[in-house]
Parts: sequence; C-alpha cells; structure tokens
Amino acid sequence: MELVPIGVIHSPYRVKGDAPHQGRHSPTTSEIEIFPEYADGLEDIAERPHLIILYWLDRADRGTLTAIPPHSKKEHGVFATRSPDRPNPIGLAVVDILGIEGARLIVRGLDAFDGTPLLDIKPYSAEIDCVRE
Repeated sequence: MELVPIGVIHSPYRVKGDAPHQGRHSPTTSEIEIFPEYADGLEDIAERPHLIILYWLDRADRGTLTAIPPHSKKEHGVFATRSPDRPNPIGLAVVDILGIEGARLIVRGLDAFDGTPLLDIKPYSAEIDCVRE
C-alpha cells in the first residue's frame, strides 16, 4: 500500500495541546495547499460548501491500542475513539469552505497540526454522510 500526499495543511496548531479535541466546533481557520500536480482535481470544488478532508496524523503514536477520550474517564479500545494515536493515523474532518485562492482552500473545522500531509478531499453530502437516528 502506498499513500501519496496531495498537499499540506497550514494551521495555527503547532504542538499537542494547541489543537481542539474536535475541529468542527472551532472557529479557527486553516489553509489547505494542494500541490501543483493535483490542482486540476479542484475543478468545481466551489460548488460544495462542505468537504471531507482526510489527512495523515504524522505525529501520532502508532503503537497505541487504547485511549481515554476527553468526555470519558474510562479507557476504550482506540477504534471506539477518535484519538489521533492509532495504528493507521488517518484523520478525518468535515470542513466549511470559506474561500478558494488558486490551489489553496481556506477552511473552518480542521484540527490538524501545521504541516500535516493531506491525503484526499471528498465532497460532503448530507444525504449520504449524515446518519439520522
């Protein structure tokens, strides 16, 4: 398996403790830089107000199998949490597009550290991605 970064995330978050537990609840903006060879993939992206961002949590502990989430005092298996520390540290965030400047997306709702590798971008669809109980 080979993953190739398609860009990089620029954010004000530098070290653990800077980033919110969930970026979706934060008003902070971040910038997603798409590498030139992938810029054509942004065509028509402005038609979508929200995106799903997949990124590689490059500073995560890949040996962690349990975690205590911020809202719990109980330890859980890492796959029952959103902890960044996990065997394959893939981050996922639903972001709001605030602006597009060439091959750069200005977004709100991301909790990634500055310099985080971007893996993929997908359009968010409330009809598909929102599970109504």
